Amino acid sequence: MGDDETGRTPTLDRVYQNHHLDSTRWASFQRRPGDIVISTACKAGTTWTQRIVSLLIFGLDPLPSDLMTLSPWIDARWSGPEEITNQTLAGQTHRRFVKSHLPLDAIPYWYDVRYIAVGRDSRDVFMSVLNHWSSYTDLMYQLLAAGDPVGGPMPRCPADPRAAWAEWITTGSFPWEDDGSPWWSPHYHVNSFWRYRHLPNILLIHYADMKADLDGEMRRIAAFLGIDIDESNWPALVQRATFESMKHEAQARTERMELWFVGGSDRFFFKGTNGRWRDVLTAEDLALYETAVARLEPDLRRWLEVGRLAAPDLVPSPVSGL
Repeated sequence: MGDDETGRTPTLDRVYQNHHLDSTRWASFQRRPGDIVISTACKAGTTWTQRIVSLLIFGLDPLPSDLMTLSPWIDARWSGPEEITNQTLAGQTHRRFVKSHLPLDAIPYWYDVRYIAVGRDSRDVFMSVLNHWSSYTDLMYQLLAAGDPVGGPMPRCPADPRAAWAEWITTGSFPWEDDGSPWWSPHYHVNSFWRYRHLPNILLIHYADMKADLDGEMRRIAAFLGIDIDESNWPALVQRATFESMKHEAQARTERMELWFVGGSDRFFFKGTNGRWRDVLTAEDLALYETAVARLEPDLRRWLEVGRLAAPDLVPSPVSGL
């Protein structure tokens, strides 16, 4: 997983299809120069990054629609006909930004598109995945089982968190992955972008850095996207991008969330904190983690565990945008 890809560009080598994902839906996506693709492993900061980008594009103005419609999850198998998603995107006149949970070798790479990949310590990812998974409603399981998904329907969340961890950290959902089952691998995902972090249209950001310095990370993203900052509005924009503000906004539009998650938006935007795994995972569990991260190159492991602010030598500075 540590191959040096300097001087090369990504290629589309993988097909992801399971209860959640269908990477073939990207084939009908009609890109525009300047489009933004936000890609993360599950529960690594996807919605947070989407909200930040929406604020950079629209400022303090109300969004033209809810964030999930405005910035659709392209590779979500269960989210309805892709034609409807593509029609929505075709009608957008602003700079577009879309969501993916796929690694870079499963989505198209274009020189005139900007890619933002988000990393997070995989132990923290697991705790958020567990909260997410254990809150699925019966309707959500039905949606994920519809249409005979490749590999079968989404299994129910185990009652024992340690049993869920043991499968998640030792078993892959796809032959080329070593962890992440029954979801997908956070390590494979971030490594696919890490290998190409030298490219000027790929930006790596880290969940811990957004927690520690939201202002600074928003400025990095704005510089990468070539979006000018209005300093007079900037403090208010940063405030709108805080976890607490996003959770408050989601509570006002919770209808769909209540269909999918027990507890609705309160469960989706649960805590947003790191380190909760320390109260759940034992020394035996963490030995499994050590085996998993030993497959990563040391610099990638270090970045995933501490972020850029604690290891600024590991990730290039952003290149001003298109």
